[in-house]
Amino acid sequence: MKEQKHMFILHELAGLIGLPIRTVRYYIQIGLVDRPEGGGRGAHYTKRHLEQLIEIRKWQQAGLSLKRIRELLKVDETETLVPPPRPREKGSIEIRSHVMIDEGIELTIDPARSNLSPKKVRQLVDSIIEAYEKIQSSKEQRPS
Repeated sequence: MKEQKHMFILHELAGLIGLPIRTVRYYIQIGLVDRPEGGGRGAHYTKRHLEQLIEIRKWQQAGLSLKRIRELLKVDETETLVPPPRPREKGSIEIRSHVMIDEGIELTIDPARSNLSPKKVRQLVDSIIEAYEKIQSSKEQRPS
């Protein structure tokens, strides 16, 4: 069975996401959303355009500027981004990752505020452990 490709005209796309047509056009103009497929009266939008608008809305609701959103959307798509944090409020629950470097040495990471992908967090942890091990080995080699 062939998968049906969803196509929308500008009015439908804007209605689905709840934005004025003018805003969608502006996002296209500044490069946040891809240009439509086809041209003139035949121009149409696909599921990809809808997903881009949903992504923009998500980042805006988290308080990011359009400039910052543009930077995030240009990130290599193979890299997973951590959603931006919600503003802190009284009674909010936050989750932290604790990474044990060695006995008595622990790294605390707030994934929501670190702005690091899981891949980048792993690189950071590996670098810290490597630096720590170098310090430990150089300490042991010095004469007392």
